[in-house]
Amino acid sequence: MNRKYFLILSGAILSAVSLFGTRVADHSTRSVAPLPEERSVKLNLELDRPMLPSDSEETVILKIGLNGVRQSSAYRTPLNLALVIDRSGSMSGDKIRQARNAAHQAVDQLMSDDVVSLIVYGSEAVTYWPASRVGDGRGLHQAINRIETSGNTNLWGGVQLGAAELRKRLRGDFVHRVILLSDGLANVGPSSVEELAGLGSELRAEGIAVSTLGLGLDYNEDLMAGLARRSDGNTYFVENSRDLPRVFSEEFGDAMNVVARELVVEVIFPAGVRPLRVIGRDGAIEDQRAEVRMNQLYGGREQFALVEVRVDPGRAAESRELARAELSYRTEAGAARVQLDKNVNVAFTGDLKVVRAEANHQVQTDYSLNRLAEVKEEVIRLNDQGRTEEAQRELESLAASQRQMSASYANAAVAKLAASVEAEAEEFRRNGMDNAARKSYRADSPQISRQQKRP
Repeated sequence: MNRKYFLILSGAILSAVSLFGTRVADHSTRSVAPLPEERSVKLNLELDRPMLPSDSEETVILKIGLNGVRQSSAYRTPLNLALVIDRSGSMSGDKIRQARNAAHQAVDQLMSDDVVSLIVYGSEAVTYWPASRVGDGRGLHQAINRIETSGNTNLWGGVQLGAAELRKRLRGDFVHRVILLSDGLANVGPSSVEELAGLGSELRAEGIAVSTLGLGLDYNEDLMAGLARRSDGNTYFVENSRDLPRVFSEEFGDAMNVVARELVVEVIFPAGVRPLRVIGRDGAIEDQRAEVRMNQLYGGREQFALVEVRVDPGRAAESRELARAELSYRTEAGAARVQLDKNVNVAFTGDLKVVRAEANHQVQTDYSLNRLAEVKEEVIRLNDQGRTEEAQRELESLAASQRQMSASYANAAVAKLAASVEAEAEEFRRNGMDNAARKSYRADSPQISRQQKRP
């Protein structure tokens, strides 16, 4: 299971390397040239079944897709990064060496006008390099070389100090991100999952994302995943320290490719359409409206939200509006907010063959993946309570429903996913969920729902 995860992760990193090129060790300055506002983000609304059976109440999945337009490699918005690195005693040996190596390689990818701060934390959090432009990078490399291990794990203090350094440049046109590395349990300062998730929400409100890298098998994956998810950052399970440089490369690739910030999607549903829930991402539903917020959008990548809705019966040959979406966001180069809107219709037919033929296979696949993310969270919960048979049934039930969908709509991608879930259910039946498997599940779920990880 973990080997499979790292094969996927390695492929994603290779894609990131091809997108951003080789390391740029000379730290040359790139100009920031904004894309035309109307081209920074594309808004698209799709339904899993745009054609519904007539004369019956139906459940439909609405996909709200946001596509970031890839920027020219010659231009990008400067970064405002805080590298927050665990130097507690458990990081000694190869772990801290690989962490330093990863930090060195990451710095070599930066431009001279990027702003970086370096925070290390053991029993206390200390600023090794205050927020300042990279310049030629020599001073920052020297600071990285000074990192040595000692003490306990004051993770809260490290994140807080990293955020404090980022706040020095919050008013400028930067991409703001904390990159947090830890291999152990937080044991100094606030350390509960709820406290760190709350901190993530507070930082997200300031426009700061926290991406977390959990190293080895001893860190608290619930805490790290919750902090990342609530701040709209990425989360990684890095079982072997030798993978750190590659994971850092992927994370920096994301940060260097942000094309929009502070995205807010409001979806308005007419009478006869009832929004039930937002799937995968955090969202709010009130009466006939749903709202989804995203901190950042990356160029060359689609990020989306799914909303499950209930549709009143319609007559054959009838067509009507199902939803209208309004998107506002801030471009990376401008202070003004950009507004976009789009609507989507649904039609009705008495011919079930037409319903099946018109089904949107991609939306069905996206929904199936997000259901897998939800089920993985439930499997963790049940397994933690000792209810292993129920956990196994959750996986088996999901695989069965995906088999049924794939057969009904001739969806090969969902059939492939169902086979993968069946294999996971069998693996769980035979071997249960050990520490590594739990960490893999906890990392997989937000990666899937935030479109960080592809099947």
